[in-house]
Amino acid sequence: MPHTAEDKQRAITRLRRIKGQAEALERAVEAGSDCAPILQQLAALRGAVHGLMADLLDSHVRETLAAQPAPSQAAIDETLALLRSYLK
Repeated sequence: MPHTAEDKQRAITRLRRIKGQAEALERAVEAGSDCAPILQQLAALRGAVHGLMADLLDSHVRETLAAQPAPSQAAIDETLALLRSYLK
């Protein structure tokens, strides 16, 4: 979760852009558009989601592990679980 007001606003802006991409994709499918443009939109949507996820993961790792002199085993386990889910 972004903790500064600037990071939070940046995340919200990206989420709104992702929402717009998803809505455009839905309209394209409903309209019966060709597969190639739909696949391109899907790739763009996937890239946007992955970019947001990478930024949030970066923020989480920095705040959870770097902020403490010695991170707890629970913090390490949580971070590893997040990484595993991100890499799927």
